[in-house]
Amino acid sequence: MSSVFESLLPKLLVILELTQQSENAATPQTKQAIVQATNDFRETLRQAKEVASTLPGGELSVEEQDEVIEMLEKLKERKRQQLLEFSANVHSISTAGVLMDVDSTASTPATSS
Repeated sequence: MSSVFESLLPKLLVILELTQQSENAATPQTKQAIVQATNDFRETLRQAKEVASTLPGGELSVEEQDEVIEMLEKLKERKRQQLLEFSANVHSISTAGVLMDVDSTASTPATSS
């Protein structure tokens, strides 16, 4: 998948190099090479667009993606706060449990033998 995107820039560079070469001597071979390179680039670009549109969220605009990211960051922060609260509650419960064990032992009447 990423190879499609990675191949775009080298293909564009080929077109630019061929175009610069044709400025000096526009031969039929150079023109044909430009046409072939352009068609290859166009096809690769079509494939890249297709891949991008099939990605989850690929149909969203940049602004919509930013909104989703912001919403997910808020959700993450809210979950982090809930986890901190839960952790504090568990700690206070476990501390209270230890104190009850000590209290219940201390208040148990001694048995005489």
